[in-house]
Amino acid sequence: MKIIAGNANPVLAQEIADHSFAPLVPSTIKTFADGEINVEFLDNIRGEDVFIIQSTSTPVNDSLMELLIMIDAARRSSAKRITAVVPYFGYARQDRKSASRTPITAKLVANLLTTAGADRVLTMDLHAGQIQGFFDIPVDDLTSRLVFAKDIKRNVVVEEGTVFVSPDAGGVVRARKFADMFHADIAIVDKMRPSAGKSEVMNLIGDVKGKHAIMVDDIIDSGGTLCNAAKAIMDAGALSVRAYITHGVLSGEACQKVEKSQLTELVIADTIKDRCPKNCKKTRQVSVAPLFGEAIRRITNEESVSSLFG
Repeated sequence: MKIIAGNANPVLAQEIADHSFAPLVPSTIKTFADGEINVEFLDNIRGEDVFIIQSTSTPVNDSLMELLIMIDAARRSSAKRITAVVPYFGYARQDRKSASRTPITAKLVANLLTTAGADRVLTMDLHAGQIQGFFDIPVDDLTSRLVFAKDIKRNVVVEEGTVFVSPDAGGVVRARKFADMFHADIAIVDKMRPSAGKSEVMNLIGDVKGKHAIMVDDIIDSGGTLCNAAKAIMDAGALSVRAYITHGVLSGEACQKVEKSQLTELVIADTIKDRCPKNCKKTRQVSVAPLFGEAIRRITNEESVSSLFG
């Protein structure tokens, strides 16, 4: 196999390569004065099983365009098979028409990746599972649940008084899977969005009084929803509340909101680089590199990926 890293998250790419026992292909990725991106691979990849690692995170459009160009370069270099490894799939929240005359951008990105020459996609915790159906190529959607579960066992005392909380109705299935692993209960935060980027907690469904609450979700962006939910949970009598979120977008003043919130701790995966500034003492990252490395090894050897989560 050959593993190629983009500029979006080189540290994660190196860790994945280490776990896959394969060196990164040396490459040159340059940006011209007018903003155009140029890619050159400095090693032969003809007839190879190529994995291109690139999260489409901030700056989203630059990262996406860089990924498309790397896929095209690999295809024109006669790679046998090209897998786009996208730990964080940008534009995933635009998976349906939310209003009249709006795009379904997640489908557009799927089309772009396929047209560029990707033969399959390996990603983690897609915002909506149906996005897999936007592709006409195989998509392996890994989950951070196993990584987080190990961290919870190491760092959190999970007793009968623990409840897993979904910050919205859409994440109930995720919370239920965590709860089943620990034989715990679940609760749901009922929220509404009065305007874009803002949320208000309307109700808390489930019993959290006298329990330690653990919120689980796929994305934290501005942090408003999570912090408001944490307050509502504590107001309902919970002993503590912490959060395990896969993708730490943490835009704007999200870190400051988390620091001032009633959250005990925010744990995120390292699908997006450099999301834990030193002044964000409540936030820490855990690595998903071993999981991606094992998935890549299984894809290359034509073994089952789904059995990772059995």
